[in-house]
Amino acid sequence: MSELKCFIIEGDPAQIGRGLGALAKPVFDAYMAQSSAWARVSRWRDNPFVAALRREAAQRFPDHVAELDGMAEALGWPAEDIFLWNCRGELAHRVPDGCTTLAAESPAGGVIAHNEDGDPYLKGECILVEVRPNGKPGFVSFYYPGSLPGHTFAASYAGLAQAINNIRIVRTLPGVPRMILARAILDAHTLDEAGGILRDNPRASGFHHTIGCADDARVLSIEATPKRCSIVRANETRHDGTCIAGHANHLIHAGHEAEHQVVTDSSRDRQARLDVLLPTLSDVTDDESLLRVLRDRAEAGLPIYRDDPNDPDDENTLATGIMRTEPGGVTLRVHCAESVFERFLPRAAPRRPL
Repeated sequence: MSELKCFIIEGDPAQIGRGLGALAKPVFDAYMAQSSAWARVSRWRDNPFVAALRREAAQRFPDHVAELDGMAEALGWPAEDIFLWNCRGELAHRVPDGCTTLAAESPAGGVIAHNEDGDPYLKGECILVEVRPNGKPGFVSFYYPGSLPGHTFAASYAGLAQAINNIRIVRTLPGVPRMILARAILDAHTLDEAGGILRDNPRASGFHHTIGCADDARVLSIEATPKRCSIVRANETRHDGTCIAGHANHLIHAGHEAEHQVVTDSSRDRQARLDVLLPTLSDVTDDESLLRVLRDRAEAGLPIYRDDPNDPDDENTLATGIMRTEPGGVTLRVHCAESVFERFLPRAAPRRPL
């Protein structure tokens, strides 16, 4: 197997954005030209709701808006359009961002295992980026061209690991776009700080965040929507002291019933299949056991591992990430086609601004 490429970007927010844009530029125009999601999202140009989203984002997380503007500059696209694209979850309910996540707590540490499902056009076009912002911990993330890192899966040099699942919220509100919040998590230094970012800021739409941290026994499942921020631990206790939970692309925490969401057949089938497979999972400390679940192709219903060109949600599995929060850092292992990437990210002391 070959090693998946990881590109280093560092500097201030504008420099980071320009670096991300330069990496995306060879494929971005063609990607957007074929994207039905972009065709829907682009209709929101000049809409007052989008202006309200940008105001909230710029007030609370100006560095990440600057990253988007730098990305637009490098791509040669209007800044408004790149911001629109990074608000696609607020503007279109059926964007091709899916995913399935497993979360486990064990005496050996936390584990987050994640299938990243997205637009089949991106097969072979996504990469890993190591982002080193001035004065912040830095992280390694799976990167969609033209999208802020953080909305897929990532591990940071603060010891954090995060995986994101799309939640299709119908009633959005003026607030911080979900991809900005997911990016902001990667600047946090502790699990409680990460949860506070989601709890204490107005949320425009919805994501499911699975977050763990080195030297912290907890792995958190967070359903963050405009109406609520539900934070629970991996919630199925096993006889061996291990906790294991799974999440697809719809709200499942207690109290979610009042939230208006779209539940696709794929998301429903994957969640049901997890309910069958997870009680039989032999060993969460073994990557192969986790991969067997995430590569499952159920005989009935729509599968966890998605490679059908006619997938009803227009999504295919692009990569699988396994992150283990251990004493002193995070081990990140990524499987993408025939390529594999593995790195231990040691938990470092906070960096001082340059």
